[in-house]
Amino acid sequence: MTVPAYLDDAQIEHLAELLEQRAVPFKGFNLEALDGYLSALAVGPVDPAAERWMPTVWGTPPRWADEAERQAVEDLLQGHLNMARSRVRHGGDELPDHLAPLLWLPEHPEEGLPEDVDEDELDVGADWALGFFRGVELAEAEWEAWLDENEWIDEVFMRFDQLASGEVVGEDPTAEPAPLSYRERLEIIAALPDMLADLHHHRIDALTPREPIRKADEPARNAPCPCGSGRKYKKCCGAAANDD
Repeated sequence: MTVPAYLDDAQIEHLAELLEQRAVPFKGFNLEALDGYLSALAVGPVDPAAERWMPTVWGTPPRWADEAERQAVEDLLQGHLNMARSRVRHGGDELPDHLAPLLWLPEHPEEGLPEDVDEDELDVGADWALGFFRGVELAEAEWEAWLDENEWIDEVFMRFDQLASGEVVGEDPTAEPAPLSYRERLEIIAALPDMLADLHHHRIDALTPREPIRKADEPARNAPCPCGSGRKYKKCCGAAANDD
């Protein structure tokens, strides 16, 4: 198996089953938490090596039947990370369906839930957000630096924290937090692609090397003008520069 650019439906289902059998019972991730975890890696300030981020997925790393099985599973995980990296390049309006975040949602959320379902008991998006924050922990100091310098990132983290905790903290931090409603959860989830795209753009800007702009050395005033006119610089291009 080669590492896929993204996971198809069969690969997603296979990975979900593997996680339920080999990760969840050992305090590892389910598929939704894994998607949040890898999303944090995709937009974060550093690229941790696979040997650093993969063991966290399983809680207790499993023993595979042979090298071929281990490699096949690692290729699935790397394919999921590739999918997360592709996802964050798109805002919500242009996000292809095959790159959508992998978390549980009602089939038609706008139509409401069945009468026997208490929507306030649904923690939609909680596992995804918890997984995201586990990914942040792999580069905690670097994320803290971004948060200190950019208030808008703190706003994004606040919304993710609402998903994870199910609480909305008001302006008075000593007051009892309000519960996050099901509808508020759906609003945050709908905004996930745009928030991830914003973080991705910030990552690109922050990690792009910038060379200082150097002003070309200016000829001496009485030196021949470099334009080749035969005149002194102060009487030629130097005079034009001074007029500016």
